[in-house]
Amino acid sequence: MTSSDWLSASFRPVFLSLFLLAALSVTGQVNAQAGIDQAALDTIRAGRFDGGKMWTFEYAPGEYFTETYGFDANPAWFERARLSALRIPGCSASFVSPSGLLATNHHCVRGAIVRVTRPGEALLDNGFYAPTLDEERRIPRYYADQLLAIEDVTDEVFAALDQATTAEERDRTRREAFREIETRTRERYRDQADSLRVQIIGLYNGGRYSNYIFRRFTDIRLVAAAELQMGFFGGDADNFTYPRYDLDFAMLRVYGPDGQPYQTDHHFSWGADGVEQGDIVFIIGNPGRTNRMSTMAQLEFQRDVALPPGLAFRESRHAALRDYTMEDPAAAERLGIRNRMFGLSNSLKANTGRSEALHRPEIMARKRDAERALRAAIEGNPELRSRFGTVIDRIATLQQEKAKHAAALAAFQFAGSSAFTSATERRAIAAYAYLAAKVGDMPADTVTARRAALLRIGDFPRSLEHQFLAERFADFERYFGPSHRCTRAALQDGTPEASSAALLGSSVLADSVMTARAVADDALTMDDPALRLAAVFVPVLEEFRQGYRPLLAEERELVLDLGRARFEVFGQNVPPDGTSSPRITDGVVQGYEYNGTLAPPYTTFFGLYDRYHSHGPGTWWDLPDRWKIPPAGLDLATPLNFTSTADTYGGNSGSPAVTPELALVGLNFDRNMEGLSRDFIYLPERGRNVMVDVRAVQAALDHVYDADRIVQELTTGRLYRSEQEADAATP
Repeated sequence: MTSSDWLSASFRPVFLSLFLLAALSVTGQVNAQAGIDQAALDTIRAGRFDGGKMWTFEYAPGEYFTETYGFDANPAWFERARLSALRIPGCSASFVSPSGLLATNHHCVRGAIVRVTRPGEALLDNGFYAPTLDEERRIPRYYADQLLAIEDVTDEVFAALDQATTAEERDRTRREAFREIETRTRERYRDQADSLRVQIIGLYNGGRYSNYIFRRFTDIRLVAAAELQMGFFGGDADNFTYPRYDLDFAMLRVYGPDGQPYQTDHHFSWGADGVEQGDIVFIIGNPGRTNRMSTMAQLEFQRDVALPPGLAFRESRHAALRDYTMEDPAAAERLGIRNRMFGLSNSLKANTGRSEALHRPEIMARKRDAERALRAAIEGNPELRSRFGTVIDRIATLQQEKAKHAAALAAFQFAGSSAFTSATERRAIAAYAYLAAKVGDMPADTVTARRAALLRIGDFPRSLEHQFLAERFADFERYFGPSHRCTRAALQDGTPEASSAALLGSSVLADSVMTARAVADDALTMDDPALRLAAVFVPVLEEFRQGYRPLLAEERELVLDLGRARFEVFGQNVPPDGTSSPRITDGVVQGYEYNGTLAPPYTTFFGLYDRYHSHGPGTWWDLPDRWKIPPAGLDLATPLNFTSTADTYGGNSGSPAVTPELALVGLNFDRNMEGLSRDFIYLPERGRNVMVDVRAVQAALDHVYDADRIVQELTTGRLYRSEQEADAATP
C-alpha cells in the first residue's frame, strides 16, 4: 500500500469524530435503556470477577483452574507457561520452537521492522521473510525478557516502610529497600551477569511486593513479518472493533551469546488444529497498568476532571498529524508520522472507552458497592480500622484538592513531551532552565546538563510545528480564559494561529540550528520572544507542579495503605491490578451480541476478501498486490481472527493464547469496544479480546510467503537453515 493510497479514502478526516460520537451514543443508549433511578442503582451489586482475572504466577490460581476447567493445573504447568512466554518492548511474545523462534504481533515490531529496513526497501509495506537462517536480521536496541524466578519480599519492604512517618520518608525507605533486594539478587544470580534484570513490583496496590528476576536476551532477529496492510487490515477505522480480519503476526528469533539460535526446553507447541467455540484458552502476557482498585472519588475525578481535556488533547494533536500527512505524504512516511498517528489514535480510542465506562451508571453502581464492602470490612476489624479507617475519606479529600488545579492540569497537558508538543515550546522551557542555571550560581555540571538537554531537542516540520504550537496557545485560551496572563502573553497577535506563526518567525528557538548557534555564541537572552513567553508561563507551570505533586505523592502513599487493607480483607481471591508484569488469564472462545445481531467467534479469509471487494482500493481495507487474488492453495474458510472472554489489556499484544495442553492457538492483538471499560472493571458479558488464529498464520506462511522452513520448524520442532534444506526434508 503506497502512502497516497493510504491517504486517499475520503472518510479519514472524520473517523475519530465518528468513533467519539458512537461512544457517546452507546453511553446515551445505555442510560436511556436502563432508565435507572437511584433506588434501582442501589440494588446493583459488584460481581465476583469485577476486579478481573489477571492472575500472577506467584499466586497461581491452580485450584481455580483445575476445578473450573477440569485439568491438572499443577506447578509444573504454570512453570512451563511462564518460561515459554516473554516480555518484549511494550508487548508480549512466546517461544514456539526449541530453537528460539518467537511469535508476536506485527504491530509490536513495526519500529523494529523500520530499523532493519535497508535503503531501497519498504518492509512495512511489502513484508519480510528471511529464506535462510543467515538472512535473519538483528534488530538494534531490542530485547526480550524471560521471567526466571519470583521472590516474595513483602515482609522486608513492609518492615522498612513501617519505620517511616512521612510520605517522603516512606518513598526513600522503599527505594532503599528495593536497592538492597536488587543488590542481594544480583549477587545470587551473578552467573547471569549482564543478562540479569531485577524488578520489584508492588501488587494489590501495595498489598504485596514481589521480586521479579528476568533473563534478558539482546540478540533478537527478525524472521518474518506480514505486510502492514495485512497486519493492520481495516486500520484505525476497525481498531477496537469486531469482527476483524487482521493477519497481525511476526516471527522473531532469540540468539545466544555464541551467535547461534538459542536452544530452549520451554516453548509452546504449535496448535495447528486450533480451537472451537466453547473451548478454553489461557492468555499469557504483560498487561499494562489498570485502575480497578481505584476509589469512587478517584474514578469520579478521572471522569469529570482528568479525562475530558486528555481526550481533547489527543484529538487535536492527531488532527495536526493527519493534516501534515495529507500535506506531505512522503515526508510523513520518512519521519515515522504514520506510526505516531496509529499510537495516538489508539490512545484516543482507548481513553474514549474509559470515559464511556465511567459515564455508565450501572458500572459506577457496581464500583460503589465494592467500595461499600471494603469499607464495611475495614470498619468491622478493629486493627484495620485503627490503621486504615480514614484512608478512603482522605483520598476523597485529595481529589477535591486536585480539582482546584483543573485549569492548569488541562492547559499544560503533556507539557514537555517530545511526541505531540511543539519543539519550540520544549526548547523555551529548556532554555529558560538553562539561563536560570547560568545566572543562578548553580554548579557547573547542572549548567552543562541543562545546556545538553536544550541542544538535544530536534525539529518538527514547520507546518506541523505551527499547528502544535497553535494548539498549545488555544489550550491556554480554552482552559485559563482570555484574561489569564498565560493567554495574554501567548496571543500577542490575536489568534492562536497568528500568534504561533509570529513566534516561529521571530524566535531563534524555533529552529535547532539557530538555537545551537545562539548557545555557542552566548547570544541566547531573555529578549528572545519565546523566552519572553516562557518567563510568563513557566512560573505558572512550576507553581502548578509544586502544588500538584505533593497531592499526588500523598495519594500514592494512601493508595498503598488501602492496598494493604484490601489484601488483608480479600487476600488472593481477587487478582491485583495490571502492572506490566507477567500474568495469565483464562477465558472461553465465544461470540457475543451486538447491534441486534451476533458477532461470530471466528472470522475467515472469506470475510477479508468480502471487505476488500466491498470497500475497494485506496482504503483501510485494501490488499497488498500478492493478496489481491487469493493465492493458490489458500483455503478461504480458514479461521483468521477469533474472540474469547479472557481478561486482556494494553501490553497483552502479542500474548500467546494457549490450550490446557499449552499448544499455541492464537496471538492476542486487540479488544472490542465493549472491552474498553477494562481499565476499571472486567465485564465478560460482551467484552472480548481478539486474536489472530495460528491456522491463518500457518496458511499465510505456507501459501503466500513460501516460508516452508518456518512452517516445518513450527510443525516439527526442527531448525532448518534454508528453504532447500526444508524442502529436502518434506515427505
